[in-house]
Amino acid sequence: MQRSRATKILATLGPASSTEAAIEALARAGADVFRLNFSHGSHADHAARHAAVRAVEAKLGRPVGILIDLQGPKLRVGTFTNGREEIGQGQQFCFDRDCAAGDRNRVFLPHPEIFAALQPGHHLLIDDGKLRFKVLTVSDQCIATEALVTGVISDRKGVSVPEASLSIAALSPKDRDDLEFGLSLGIDWVALSFVQRAQDVLEAKSLIRGRAAVMAKIEKPQAVDNIASIIEVVDAIMVARGDLGVEMPPEDVPLVQKRLVRLSRDAGKPVVVATQMLESMISTPTPTRAEASDVATAVYDGADAVMLSAESASGAYPVDAVAMMARIVRRTEADPLQRQLMNAVAAQHSANPTDAIGAAINTVSDVLPLGAAVTYTSSGATAQRISRVRPRSPILSLTPNVDVARRLALVWGVSSRVSADAQSIEDIVAIASDAAQAEGLCENGRPLVVAAGVPFGKPGSTNLMRIVWPSEIAAESSTNESQPYQAGAAS
Repeated sequence: MQRSRATKILATLGPASSTEAAIEALARAGADVFRLNFSHGSHADHAARHAAVRAVEAKLGRPVGILIDLQGPKLRVGTFTNGREEIGQGQQFCFDRDCAAGDRNRVFLPHPEIFAALQPGHHLLIDDGKLRFKVLTVSDQCIATEALVTGVISDRKGVSVPEASLSIAALSPKDRDDLEFGLSLGIDWVALSFVQRAQDVLEAKSLIRGRAAVMAKIEKPQAVDNIASIIEVVDAIMVARGDLGVEMPPEDVPLVQKRLVRLSRDAGKPVVVATQMLESMISTPTPTRAEASDVATAVYDGADAVMLSAESASGAYPVDAVAMMARIVRRTEADPLQRQLMNAVAAQHSANPTDAIGAAINTVSDVLPLGAAVTYTSSGATAQRISRVRPRSPILSLTPNVDVARRLALVWGVSSRVSADAQSIEDIVAIASDAAQAEGLCENGRPLVVAAGVPFGKPGSTNLMRIVWPSEIAAESSTNESQPYQAGAAS
């Protein structure tokens, strides 16, 4: 199932897409990676979905990635005597330490870290910003505020504090339990919610210990302020525009999105654009034209992946939503202007052999009609660094490690294949020729360019590039057999 597009699709699984048949339909429609949202569902639900994805993966014969999305710390108000109260604009309202049920004038706020961080002039946002309060004074017992809008506040609604950096752990006890469970299943990516600083990522990595790659969801202004240090330590980022749009002005979100995509691409870290991309397809079979343009914008910018949330998890048209997103991506990538805009900000190369070979492959792909750039990699780093320069040719990544192949399912332009170990340059050329033939990448006499590292199996040692011409491909393919993909292969 060679994809005819470079930008990947991340689809969320849920009540509308939990069966093996439904997941297979989503994969055939275009989903490359599946997201398990641990804000909803039980461990048993997620284990069943994980097993179904792996069964579909084996049936399709190509690696499929699985990402778990941790809920993160949730800040909420307490309860009300009447369950809810209407608040008027200009009314004063107190968030306090009294655990008694609230009324029209006050409510319990069970988060001492908010009391410690807020200052007069800051804002408290309730229920995804539907209610906004300006902080007047802060004491040990009460945060006195003024309501800026009229609205209803009800039991256990969420609280956001956009201007304050909270001294709160990025991983709640629930997250730690969910994380260990997800790792026991053998997932490929872990998405961290409400990251504020690089230390949040490092804390999670100390628990994960290399068993999965780590993605930071950028959904707080503090994360945007600390983005350089976060990108340095994380494996990928997600532009989580829903919560980001709550905690900062909506008109700022497009600018932040473009900045995050650019910085991630420059660092060679995958970047996912998420939230409300085809929101109307939760209930209708077609998106709005604005939504189609939204997906296309991410593709024009060169994002690695675009994500569907409720559209594929609980909507009425999950397969149609994935198929529509794939159609928009393919049509956008076919526009000659897309490559010009994507490459308007050229990636800065580091002074190392891998980046030098990546730059060379990009140049070769502009000169020769390559069938593919083939990488032989043990860690996936070579494929990612070549993807970073966004070459014209497809990138075929060969690895003996099934975990690496699955993680690369998220990376722009990369098709992964589990291959046999290579012992020599001749082995690499033979394996690359067979794999490219099997993927249909050698049609019309197109040559391959092969990148690898000597000594073999040593991560970060990419130092070899070879152009393989059609006559060599035919000769190698007539005497060798490629390694079939095995979903259960050992790491």
